[in-house]
Amino acid sequence: MKISVQNQKGGTGKTTIALHLAHGLALRDRRVLLIDADPQGSSRDWAAARDSAPPFQVIGLDRPTVHRDIEGLGAGYDDIVIDGPPRVSALAKSCIAAADLVLVPVQPSPYDIWAAEEVVSLIQEASVFNDLLKSAFVVNRKIANTAIGRDVFEALGSYDIPSLKSSVTQRVIFAESAAAGSTALELEPKGSAAREILALVDEVMGMMKNA
Repeated sequence: MKISVQNQKGGTGKTTIALHLAHGLALRDRRVLLIDADPQGSSRDWAAARDSAPPFQVIGLDRPTVHRDIEGLGAGYDDIVIDGPPRVSALAKSCIAAADLVLVPVQPSPYDIWAAEEVVSLIQEASVFNDLLKSAFVVNRKIANTAIGRDVFEALGSYDIPSLKSSVTQRVIFAESAAAGSTALELEPKGSAAREILALVDEVMGMMKNA
């Protein structure tokens, strides 16, 4: 299963979703490779900040050859998660072309919903060449018990790709875990954040199993 986490707008929590998705899959007894295709290298910085080896392999590949190189790099892995670049580019198109599933993290704000049009257009372009390509929005950094937190799903309905039922709430533990080179699944494995991430992982696995 090859999953590319993409959004051309900054601040959506793309790397947070990619890292936690990779860790959640690893906790399901799967061998996971995370490809950091973001030139900023945030996932690589996260791995370097750790005191011990991460629970999944992290490599960097921020060249527009991801779609060509992924089969060789991913040999022996059950899942590959791609932390995509933050702008429309040949690299972004390569990451989408490499994927079975494109996940688009979106914050519950009008600006993020409007900005999603760019990545949706890239996905639609790639679908012309790969009619099996799946895609979905992931609502991230949702603020609990707010109108915009509830209404974001309806607003995203104007696009031609679905939204996952699972969403991730804005929580301090995500920032704390990033600073420690860790994940919420490690710091609070039975906490609310961990439950949300594992629900997301299970929904993604179910979505691809039924493909």
